[in-house]
Amino acid sequence: MPNILATVNPVTRLALMVIITTPLLLSLDWVSATVSLGLTVLLAPLCGVPWPRLVRLAWPLLIIAPLSGISMLLYGRPGGKEYFSIWLAVVTENSVELAIAVMIRVLAVALPVVVLARDIDPTELGDGLAQVLRLPARFVIGAVAGVRMATLFKDDWASMERARRARGLTDRGRIAHMTSMSFGLLVVALRRGGKLATAMESRGFGRTPPHGRSRTWARQSRLRTQDWLVMAGVVVLAAVPVVVSVITNSWRFFGL
Repeated sequence: MPNILATVNPVTRLALMVIITTPLLLSLDWVSATVSLGLTVLLAPLCGVPWPRLVRLAWPLLIIAPLSGISMLLYGRPGGKEYFSIWLAVVTENSVELAIAVMIRVLAVALPVVVLARDIDPTELGDGLAQVLRLPARFVIGAVAGVRMATLFKDDWASMERARRARGLTDRGRIAHMTSMSFGLLVVALRRGGKLATAMESRGFGRTPPHGRSRTWARQSRLRTQDWLVMAGVVVLAAVPVVVSVITNSWRFFGL
């Protein structure tokens, strides 16, 4: 199946994330979130993410979404029929509806970002940020370096697991294992980030050109007709959940 995002500018992908997620942040209803989530799942293969791969990428969201819904269920704004209450926690008809909407909305907001952020080339992203968005050089170089370093997390995790097994270090349970490994990964990332920042600074990365001179680029980055067409199509798709929610009288501006 063709990937419609294969040749678009990385800046276009960033714009698509904003276009899709912004309307979902204006309302707290389950209708618009469900429609948006359905469109994301339906169109994911066209964006280069087949459904089996989408499931593998989305499994952490399936854990985060219920956690966010529980807090809304217990401490959301009360309204309608009250089911039960325990001290500050009050479960009512309105809080149940808000909890369901929040869980679906977490998936509806995060899943498009996961789909659109996949396979972004860090170098092309840097070219787009600098030439299209005109962002400062230091920010662009830091973003490119951060994206490149993020791709090493999986290899670092595997290396740490092999090292722990070789040293005979075992954890008593999965929670302890995840905690110790996550802390170790954080330490490795901080050390690498410090070394990388020092190396880049010593090599003159981020140095602004002298007065009167402009920076040159090895590759030109610009928005083409395809980019504008993709953004126009996504604007239409982003409007569909809002229209359906308003028509069904489910639109709740900021949960009101």
